[in-house]
Amino acid sequence: MIVIILTCYVVYANHVDMFIRTTKRKNRDGSVVEYLQLAHNVRHPETRKPTAQIIHNFGRADLIDRDAMMRLCQSIARACGLELEVGGTAVPGRTSLEKTWPAELKLLGSRQLGPVLVAEALWERLGIGEALRKVAADANCQVPYERALFAMTANRLCEPRSKLGVWDRWLPTVHLPSCQGLKLDHFYEAMDLLHASAGEVEKTIFFNTANLFNLEVDVVFYDTTTASFEIDFEDAELVASAEGGEEDLSRPVSGLRKRGKSKNGTWNPQVVVALAVTREGFPVRSWVFPGNTADVTTIETVKQDLRGWQLNRCLFVADAGMNSEDNRKRLSLGGGKYLLAARAGSVKEIKDEVLTRGGRYKKVGDNLQVKEVEIGTGVLRRRYFVCFNPREAERQNLHRESVLEELRQELDRHRDWDATAKWAIELLASQRTRRYLGISKAGKIFIDTAKIEAARKHDGKWVLITNDDTLQAEDAATGYKNLLIIERCFRTMKSTQIHMTPMYHWLPRRIEAHIKICVLALLLQRVAEFMTGKTWGWLHHALAQFQATEFETPSHLFFRRNEPPEEVLSTLKTLKISIPKPILEIVNRHSEA
Repeated sequence: MIVIILTCYVVYANHVDMFIRTTKRKNRDGSVVEYLQLAHNVRHPETRKPTAQIIHNFGRADLIDRDAMMRLCQSIARACGLELEVGGTAVPGRTSLEKTWPAELKLLGSRQLGPVLVAEALWERLGIGEALRKVAADANCQVPYERALFAMTANRLCEPRSKLGVWDRWLPTVHLPSCQGLKLDHFYEAMDLLHASAGEVEKTIFFNTANLFNLEVDVVFYDTTTASFEIDFEDAELVASAEGGEEDLSRPVSGLRKRGKSKNGTWNPQVVVALAVTREGFPVRSWVFPGNTADVTTIETVKQDLRGWQLNRCLFVADAGMNSEDNRKRLSLGGGKYLLAARAGSVKEIKDEVLTRGGRYKKVGDNLQVKEVEIGTGVLRRRYFVCFNPREAERQNLHRESVLEELRQELDRHRDWDATAKWAIELLASQRTRRYLGISKAGKIFIDTAKIEAARKHDGKWVLITNDDTLQAEDAATGYKNLLIIERCFRTMKSTQIHMTPMYHWLPRRIEAHIKICVLALLLQRVAEFMTGKTWGWLHHALAQFQATEFETPSHLFFRRNEPPEEVLSTLKTLKISIPKPILEIVNRHSEA
């Protein structure tokens, strides 16, 4: 009977709702008896209203065979993919895999594997880990500071955080077993070690990189940027405040955080960060100067620090901020060669002789033309290149006409053009409009046509100066245009991926070490991009799919990797990185204790 009922249930359950129905009957003696029935709803053929139809009578509720009912429930539960727990509660049934899964095996979670796997492989390939381990061994360090420095560098590539955030929140989310025993103090001590040996480490890493990729370091690009701090006072002001009892007296007397000309448009205390890179965008070395340091004064330090690097014969390319008579002499020492931008609008020789000199331009590209101009003879000879971009000249002309039209409309709105009027002062103070205005002897403001003509002569032009007699005009123009690569490096470090700021350090050595770590992250990123032809953003997104899953048993912890997707496999193959074994790590919990 039970088998017949179950078959009916399975067939009907696909089409209608079935339920257990309870009916009551009152006996003559006043007692009430309940009966259980298996029913389902059907529509009456005439009224079309739902009506209960009895499929099976189970009999009196107090006399029912409960064991038979339980067996029926279990059969129905199996057909529905459910299991009955003790007490009759239905729970989702276990699959065949779950039935073979050991009950004591627990899945704890997953950790990122792909990005840190690539970062660590490149870290070792470039010799960074070996160089840092050697420095630590020479200093008789017992703590694995190299691991702490790698963790901070890899974090800059993945999810930039503070040093506390790296130790407390980021490391538990990635599979880096060699970093798990580190303490927070180890991170700061590792930064101090890096600062003390930065020059030696950077030199070793650079030559390892150059040898690995067969780089011909014939050109070095150099530029500076600024990194500001979210503080109200510069270091000298903090010390003065400390002496008054308002700040900690341990603050440094001569710190790096100073106010200066910011490249971010802020007036906060800042530091100046200088960077030299190859034509491929690989960092050569970095420097950190006080925030009030002028760009032109950094060259001497750079020249001294690169002495002995066998770079004297390479071409040093920099922007106009580095160009001065003293710097050109320093760069020329030892046969050094330079290619520097010149301030065409403020140097009399360039305005009067270079830009007015005739000659044909050579076409280098669709929007780039160049001509050579030599001034002086003998030891006083100076070699200039005048570069011209027709598209930029057109853009500058259109912009100037737009500004002039606004000026004409503004002047027409006023009867009195007194230069001391508020509106006139605002125009004269604006960098956008003052270059086209003049003040007459009568003290009246006017549009100066001579200034307009002078500005028109500079449209789309810039001037370079070099001491390299073998440098062709076409190579000079394209070489300087490649200076944009260092702008991309700064943009990567400051805003898009590595996020050099905000900085929470105030000790000069920690500030410098933090920036060195960011430059190491930039090197790893540029090498990965150079080898794959993909951006780091794309690489990180793809590699994030490669993860390690953590399992636990009463006696062991172990990590197993997932099967890498095709894009991960192709990326690792291009980078020449081997795929780890399926079981990444097994930890004996008893030995841990």
